[in-house]
Amino acid sequence: MIGELLERRKLGSAEIAEMYRLFSSHFERVSESRFRADLAAKDWVIRIRDDSQLLGFTSVRLLHRSANGKPLDLIYSGDTIVKPEARSTTLLARTWIDSVRRIGQWCGNPQLHWLLLVSGFRTYRLLPVFWKEFYPSYRGDTPVEVRSTMSTLAASLFGPDYLPDAGVVRFREPQPLRPELACIPDNRFDDPHVQFFAGANPGHFQGDELVCWARLSEDNLTAAGARMWSAADCAPIAVRGS
Repeated sequence: MIGELLERRKLGSAEIAEMYRLFSSHFERVSESRFRADLAAKDWVIRIRDDSQLLGFTSVRLLHRSANGKPLDLIYSGDTIVKPEARSTTLLARTWIDSVRRIGQWCGNPQLHWLLLVSGFRTYRLLPVFWKEFYPSYRGDTPVEVRSTMSTLAASLFGPDYLPDAGVVRFREPQPLRPELACIPDNRFDDPHVQFFAGANPGHFQGDELVCWARLSEDNLTAAGARMWSAADCAPIAVRGS
């Protein structure tokens, strides 16, 4: 398997069609036109694949915004899609961490922040694996300034689809995870992070997206995240762009 960072505009039609097939195998009520429009609004695609197929991907956009009177360089991403047979590998995580490091270098700011929408507990569970501080979390209330920043940015990006009191985005045409993926197995509720996600986003099975936030810097990495950081130094990912 290989991990790759690709400029979205460099993707070929066959590559986009393959991404759509993988996306639609994980989500219901999927519109190809909406998928393509959402992808067209992104700057990069981070993916893993083997010699024969696409195994997982996410897409990201670099935004320059201001919140609470402060300028922010922001990575925005939606859900991460990974085939079941590839969920045991850390390659996508390493590729993602290496990719955002590169994007930070390219934009001249190593202190990026991450705004992501999460409709599945598996994606939310990646936050505590790799980042020490992220929000919202069962560990404590979201700091007032962070909560204000998240709300300001979400309202700007999603307009009336953002519900500030709930902290979720409820799209008018939601694309929920397929039931077998949205369902949280009983044994996973032993994990306080999964418990929290289920309570914070009770409409996740209907496609509600929890607005989440993390600071993307080396000092905010967990031990597992630091290993991914070090692994990226040893084995750089493939980059395709201009």
